[in-house]
Amino acid sequence: MTEFKEQGGASTMDPPAHKRWIASQILTSWVSFSGTDKRRVKQEKERVNQKLPHHVEYFHFVNDPYSHLTAQILETFSARYNIKLTCYLVSKPPGDNAPEFELLMNLARYDAYMIADKYGLSFEDRKEAPKQDVINIAQSILAAQDDQSFTSCVAEVSHAMWSDDKEELLELSKRFGSASSKEALEVVARGDARRAELKHYSGAMLYYAGEWYWGIDRLYHLEKRLSSLGADQFPSTELIAPRPEILSGPLKDSGSLTLEIFPTLRSPYSAIAFDRAVALAEETGVNLSVRLVLPMVMRGVPTTTIKGHYIFWDTGREARAAGIPFGKIYDPVGDPVRRCCSLIPWAETQGKHLELIRAFYQCAFVKGINTNNNRGLRKVVENAGLSWQEAKKRIGDPEGAMMLERNRLVLLDAGIWGTPSFRLLDSDGGQILALWGQDRLWRVADEIQQQLTKMI
Repeated sequence: MTEFKEQGGASTMDPPAHKRWIASQILTSWVSFSGTDKRRVKQEKERVNQKLPHHVEYFHFVNDPYSHLTAQILETFSARYNIKLTCYLVSKPPGDNAPEFELLMNLARYDAYMIADKYGLSFEDRKEAPKQDVINIAQSILAAQDDQSFTSCVAEVSHAMWSDDKEELLELSKRFGSASSKEALEVVARGDARRAELKHYSGAMLYYAGEWYWGIDRLYHLEKRLSSLGADQFPSTELIAPRPEILSGPLKDSGSLTLEIFPTLRSPYSAIAFDRAVALAEETGVNLSVRLVLPMVMRGVPTTTIKGHYIFWDTGREARAAGIPFGKIYDPVGDPVRRCCSLIPWAETQGKHLELIRAFYQCAFVKGINTNNNRGLRKVVENAGLSWQEAKKRIGDPEGAMMLERNRLVLLDAGIWGTPSFRLLDSDGGQILALWGQDRLWRVADEIQQQLTKMI
């Protein structure tokens, strides 16, 4: 995938036309439903021919709040599905896979706290990470385990660590055993090597037959896949971690709350979340404010090819599960994004800014239209019900760049830097919650209902 970086308004050259086309063709092929199905059939055929078990590999990052949530369901998951589970310890995401690591961990602690109850799990509301000596003890205990004992003790060890209970951890180290610091680092290094071999970078990840599943949020995909292969030993039982529904009722607001949406025009996750977020605002009666920002890679935040490929592929999987059209891609990074963003203030005066954003997503991520020329951008504009003759005069309008910068500062002030993100505000403009990711729209919907309940 071609990377694009922009610092302080001065941009490097956009991807050459042929490279943009090639990258887009690769992405389209990579995320296609038919391609995924064919790969799954091939993987299963090879497994059956070799008489191998369903083999799931889990990668646990001790410091990671999402790993703590996953740890709490690991034993249940292993018992329910007819699988061989291999467990690894890993370190933080390497290099540019998590360029704002400390900020990410701060946000992850808040996020894990906000979603834990929905899954029947626990995570305390805390600002700080556990102390390093407590982390080291927990890691040493887990490093001493085989796969079976890891699965049975990881939740207890992780809970003690996140409770800052050093005495409890020392007791657990006596009960389960403990590796030396050197041995623990060697175990982590082996986990990192295996994760890199399988082309991923994060913790709380499960890997099965060519595909990655991110902890609690993506476990439902893995559960459904294993069930389709006959590996679910209790198929009539509800999934361990079903995907939460986005519920817009029963209560309706009269405009006291405001939902702010922070999308980018290059983000595939934004593309599949946008209509649902707008619909949530409309159906619940809250005020809607759409605050476009530049993609992270165009704001100078580095990324990696592995991360980019995973994001696009995962978006395709999420879109398929939600019944949302997605997958014929023509990557709009760079000029296409800037040019369309420059039209947003004008489109808003016409009452068509939502339609313009929606039309851009359709062209870039559903119809595979090259928006890096006037022909493609004209399709976007006219599909939004706007005049191309008027739009041409406004391409490059500096008000668009000023809008993007204002929105970026608001997003950063909320403690978030990625998209799509959501903020819920009270009647005085005070922040009730701020969450990052299309995965969190259900939590925003829940919070709207909670706030409306308080008003009764």
